[in-house]
Amino acid sequence: MRKNGTIRLSPSTIGLYKDCKRCFWLKFNGRERPAGIFPSLPSGMDGVIKKYFDKYRGGMPPELQGRMEGILMHDLTTLNKWRNWRTGLVYEDKTRNAALFGALDDCLEIGDNYAPLDYKTRGFAPKDGGEAYYQHQLDAYTFLLRANNYKVADFAYLVYYYPEKVEENGVVYFNVEPKKVAVNTDDAKKSFEDAVDFLKEPEPKVHSYRTSCAYCNWQINEEFD
Repeated sequence: MRKNGTIRLSPSTIGLYKDCKRCFWLKFNGRERPAGIFPSLPSGMDGVIKKYFDKYRGGMPPELQGRMEGILMHDLTTLNKWRNWRTGLVYEDKTRNAALFGALDDCLEIGDNYAPLDYKTRGFAPKDGGEAYYQHQLDAYTFLLRANNYKVADFAYLVYYYPEKVEENGVVYFNVEPKKVAVNTDDAKKSFEDAVDFLKEPEPKVHSYRTSCAYCNWQINEEFD
């Protein structure tokens, strides 16, 4: 999005840039790829999990004790600001007239350092290496903390929730699996800068993205049908 002439990127738009540079360029130039149906269950779970974690500020939920480093961030007032993209962490690049913003799910305190914590709801157990899909997101959150003068750890956490069984009265049991992920704030900064610079280039040709993007492939097929 753009606000008062400033290019504003989030971890999700940087994810689109990494997925397909052409679709990313089109999004910021009024031709966004069609959006799929967004499931409401993960969003609902996200809100419920946040309320649950908030009961353990300065500690850790029992099922995660001994499985993660640090404690949940004490300051709920600040965390609630970070959870809202309107009031969350922002990094401004005045040279490029651009900004990176993000909304954290949660944050850990490890001594004097901070580490992002992100909840993920899935229908099945996470696969080995699956956390790589969220690498840019965790890198960006850590970079935002550092850019706002917070000391940061060199890792972040994902906490996966996936269903185990259903019992009477609508009770659903979930497995909970934390994943520690090494982060690189330099990669986050470079991805942000590269994405902003790419928006200043001419429109990418669709044929350049034939093999890597299903939407671009569909456009090519439409042209030649």
